[in-house]
Amino acid sequence: MDRKHLAKGAFALAAGIVVTFAAVQAANAADRVRVRGTIESLDGDTLKVKDHDGKEIMVMLKSGWAVAGVVNASAADIKPGDFVGIASVPTSSGVNGAIEVVVFPAAMKGTGEGDRPWDSKPNSSMTNATVANAVKSVSGPTLTLTFQGKEKKINIPDGTPVVTFASASKDDLKAGAGVFITGDSSGDGMVSTDRVAVGLNGVVPPM
Repeated sequence: MDRKHLAKGAFALAAGIVVTFAAVQAANAADRVRVRGTIESLDGDTLKVKDHDGKEIMVMLKSGWAVAGVVNASAADIKPGDFVGIASVPTSSGVNGAIEVVVFPAAMKGTGEGDRPWDSKPNSSMTNATVANAVKSVSGPTLTLTFQGKEKKINIPDGTPVVTFASASKDDLKAGAGVFITGDSSGDGMVSTDRVAVGLNGVVPPM
């Protein structure tokens, strides 16, 4: 991962999004929702998104809303001391297998630290933690993560999406771009949020 391309202005925006990731996991599922999909249009402060199931969702952007970009990174560049967020599932080997990885900028270390259920796949969990050790193997690197006095090993198979955050603006919210949003559901098919993570250069946010 080339960290030189991470703009300082993205840190606060991305940090807010990660805080939202952590908060939504502890919130009532009836009140908080995750939207994963593709932008259809942006009209003022209303973002129309088609989710991965083909359903159209209207997202109302709250006053002061912010956007952060999601760009590709590399598992090969992850090293001890880095702070990562990894969604993973149990495997027969006893070591969880990653289904997506977010590498956080150094300024965001410690954000949302912990291990909690996630909804990418059945039985998946999200672990935000510091890399204590990284061991290369034929099936991809296996990381030893430490968080809150605990330890967890996760293997990153070849082909697993690995991303990080970068600077983005309202202009990047264009038709066809992939987004990940956590927000409040009003129960009428509308979602409101103050944070949007958008994929840049064709990247699909894997969160």
